Amino acid sequence: QVQLVESGGGLVQAADSLRPACAASGRTFSSYAMGWFRQAPGKEREFVATISRSGGSTDYRDSVKGRFTISRDNAKNTGYLQMNSLRPEDTAVYSCAAVLTAAQPMGIMPRSAPSYDYWGQGTQVTVSS
Repeated sequence: QVQLVESGGGLVQAADSLRPACAASGRTFSSYAMGWFRQAPGKEREFVATISRSGGSTDYRDSVKGRFTISRDNAKNTGYLQMNSLRPEDTAVYSCAAVLTAAQPMGIMPRSAPSYDYWGQGTQVTVSS
């Protein structure tokens, strides 16, 4: 299995940027698609972004397109979520997740949380207005 640890959250003002990271240990990180999800107080967890195991394909929820960029460095076993132009409505606990896709087509990158087998503990992102 793989263990995931997020870092890089924090308290920022609207229009600022943050770059949470997701460090993976255990099995071969490059065999796993990775996703970022978020959950705000009183709301359900929602999909933010996903990236295929090679990093060649990405997908985003509409509200973050053009502002957020998901990436990964398989040599460092680390994934990232560059968040620019942050808004108060982006405030949430951000969690990374991973799913083994080595036996599937290279571009597989799920959007649904139940598709993921491994989760980090989350990192808080708070955006003040």
